[in-house]
Parts: sequence; C-alpha cells; structure tokens
Amino acid sequence: MKKSVRDIDVSGKRVLVRCDFNVPIKGETITDESRIVKSLPTIKYLSEQGARVVLCSHRGRPKGKVDPTFSLAPVAKRLAELLGKPVPLVDDCIGEKAEAAAAALKDGEICLLENVRFYAEEEKNDPEFAKKMAALGEIYVNDAFGTAHRAHASTAGVADYLPAVCGFLIEQELTAMGGILEAPERPFVAMLGGAKVSDKLPILQNLVNKVDALLIGGGMAYTFVKAAGGKIGASLCDEEQLQVAGEILEKAKARGIDVHLPADVLCNTALDAADPVQTHPANDIPDGLMGLDIGPKTREEFAAVVAKAKTVVWNGPMGVFEDERYAGGTMAMVKALADSDGFTVIGGGDSAAAAAQSGLEEKITHISTGGGASLEFLEGKPLPGIACLQDK
Repeated sequence: MKKSVRDIDVSGKRVLVRCDFNVPIKGETITDESRIVKSLPTIKYLSEQGARVVLCSHRGRPKGKVDPTFSLAPVAKRLAELLGKPVPLVDDCIGEKAEAAAAALKDGEICLLENVRFYAEEEKNDPEFAKKMAALGEIYVNDAFGTAHRAHASTAGVADYLPAVCGFLIEQELTAMGGILEAPERPFVAMLGGAKVSDKLPILQNLVNKVDALLIGGGMAYTFVKAAGGKIGASLCDEEQLQVAGEILEKAKARGIDVHLPADVLCNTALDAADPVQTHPANDIPDGLMGLDIGPKTREEFAAVVAKAKTVVWNGPMGVFEDERYAGGTMAMVKALADSDGFTVIGGGDSAAAAAQSGLEEKITHISTGGGASLEFLEGKPLPGIACLQDK
C-alpha cells in the first residue's frame, strides 16, 4: 500500500498537490464539477493541518502553448466558493511568479497554479521542468487518479525530487480497485462493454484468471458473438481480434467461468437511421442491420447475474447510450448495480457518465474518476503516477 497524506507531517510545509481539474467549462461556467468536489477532502485536510497548499492540474489539450481557453481561472473561482477561503490563481506553474506565490503562502493557505500543459515539457516528462515544479514544494501529493496512467512531469516526474505520497482520492481508488483484484468477495463478476474490443482485450485476459463470470455487451460483444459462430449482420466487428476473442472464450470455458454474451439486441440499418428499431437474436442478426444496444432478454439475464454477485466491476456502456433509443441497456445495468447488495465498482469513463445521468450514483459502492487509468489498472499494469509514490 502507498503512503498517504495521513502518514506524514505536513504542518508548515509547502505541499505541491497534483489534482485532476480537467473539467468541462462553457464560457465561465463549469458544467460538471464532480472532479473538483472529489478533490476537496485532500485539500481541506492539508489546509486544516497547517500545510501551505500549492495545487496544480492540467485542463484540456492546449498543445504546449498558453491558450486562455484552457485557463484554470474558473476552477480557482469555484474552489474558493467551495472551500470558503481565497484560492488565487498564479499566472504560471514554474518560474519566478510561481515561486513567489508559493513562498508567500502562510500556514493553511492555498493557491492554484495555471495549466501545466501550457508547457510542452509537461507531457514529455522533461526532468528540468519537473525540477522547477518540485521547487514549489517540500512534499508532493498526487491525488489525480484520472492522469495516474500518464508519466508526465506533474504526475510522476516531480516525485524524483520530493517525498511523494497519495491524497485521499487515490487512496480510495487503490482500496476499491485494488481490493477487487486482490481479494474479491465471490461470486466476482466483471461486465465489459464499449465499442473498441481492442481496448478491452487486455482487461479480459487479466480478469479471466480472476472472475467467476463475464458479461460482455456493447459494440465489442459482436466480435465475440462472431468468434462463437454467430451471424452479426453489419454490426461492429474487429476482424483482427477474432482469434484472440475466441481464445478468451475457450480459456474461460476451460476454467469454468460463465461468459454471458447478449441473447438479443436492438438493431437498425445505421446508427443515425430513422427507421423503426428492431429486436433480433444477437447471434442471428439479418444482413444490413447492426446491433446498437442489448435487448430486453439480455438486460434481464445480465441483471440476474449481477443480483447474485458479491463483487461487480463494470467498464463500458452496453449500447450507443448517447442516443436515447439505445440507452436502455446501459441504464438497466446502472440500475442492476444500484440494486445490488454486493461491492459494486464502475471503472470511470462512459459508464460513470451513465451513472451520473441516472441519478443512482449514491447507490454504487465506488465510481472511479479515471477512465483510462482504471482500464490500465484492471489490466494489471503499473500506473506511473502511483508507482512513484512511497510505500508504507
């Protein structure tokens, strides 16, 4: 386990905190502030312990250049409102301005540095840039799980120059995600969806050794249905991954793992077609039609498996849920997890967005803040932004 802010003395110390404030902003309005809200426990704790808190984050993709469109000014304003104390925005993240602002902080005070991606050196993990950032603190705290899979200067590089620990958000992620992979209560069920089968194959190859059942939906399911001998019409299929999909199905069968592929799916001639939606067996989709969501039988079957599970991890929607015609399967799975008595985890990304839309977030045990990071974590990959932190 990694050391957290609880394990060190921060009083009177300048603490550089990497947060994930990559939030959507329209004009000056933050349209989803959940990432900011989830950073508050660590920030409040450090401030209350008398630390001098220097926050940093990226936002968007400014391509290594100063772009006011991606300024963190609205974030600084909202943080001040949520914390009930000033959070001035420093007009840089390294150099004289940043050093002066950090040096001027008194115990318990907070400032926010400007977007670290205004420098190309950030994403290159340039050692000199990381060293300049590290000069702003005496301790480094990473609390940005959403970027922990990136070896950037502010997520990993600064740990070469400062004692490095995690914040409460990363600690929570490691406890939830790590716990289900190391010692899950059984039955342990993994449910995977989304469009790209290539993104999920490494996860399946890892989880097939750990779970009791696999539920596979979304666009990726049709590659597995075809690998199992089904007829999928014009549905999404990654021909290059058919062999690997077949091998995963065989491995699961050999290990006695139940693999549940869709029984029925909602179909249309194209994603944007205005034709009436049709329901067909997932392994017998007529030519010219494509599967776009799991059907009613599949929703019932998947929900029944989830209901019996003691641990469930889910990543990836069951259909094209951006279109309300094909959102029913994904929303049914959110409800299934919300109704579960087990330990339920949603691995960020579109699945987390669906949970937010459903209003059932509070009934899910843990919703990860990192889409890409949670994917790599479930693959069993070490995350650079976590590997660099001190062990307990």
